[in-house]
Amino acid sequence: MKTALIGASGFVGTAILEELLNRGHEVTAIVRSPEKIKVENNNLVVKKIDVSDTSALTEVLKGTDAVISAYNSGWTNPNLYRDFIAGSEAIQKAVKASGVDRLIVVGGAGSLEIDGKQLVDGPDFPADYKAGATAARDYLNTLKQENDLKWTFFSPAIEMHPGITNGRTGKYRLGTNNPVFNEEGRSILSVQDLAVVLVDELENSNHLGQRFTAGY
Repeated sequence: MKTALIGASGFVGTAILEELLNRGHEVTAIVRSPEKIKVENNNLVVKKIDVSDTSALTEVLKGTDAVISAYNSGWTNPNLYRDFIAGSEAIQKAVKASGVDRLIVVGGAGSLEIDGKQLVDGPDFPADYKAGATAARDYLNTLKQENDLKWTFFSPAIEMHPGITNGRTGKYRLGTNNPVFNEEGRSILSVQDLAVVLVDELENSNHLGQRFTAGY
């Protein structure tokens, strides 16, 4: 399968790129800084593109089978909310214009619900992540209005960060709008297993037109 991966040099994107290549997918990695891509592979092409340049992005996406967006406007970006929404909408526009009909978006856990309330609206939600989580939540609401694409939105586990060091197990459990908790009451997933989840979804298309999540 020919897959375009947007944000391939980031924390999440790097893991997805490795999983795609290990499974034999042909990948076009779309990044702002090509020098951050250290891997070399005959199935990999790296393209330097700003997602706000929808014309250039559209051209690169043409001929691919699917697009995975791990786009992140930067956690320290003072305009994170605005830039994430604008970038995500630009990607969605370019995917449609390119003729590709499959889009998988990596969002945040903040829009997951416990007792009918979204995590991002809770009093204990970390302030440092609120802008990004709110942006991802609001973009999911936009994506729900999309009728022309076979879209999927993935919300990671609540605990999905570099400190999760168990690597790739290939094992996970799925959920939809509620976090997946383990026997210890933790919603947790390594970035390597997040990549497994995403590429499984790419290959099997089990969550078309919906959001889903995963955890151990």
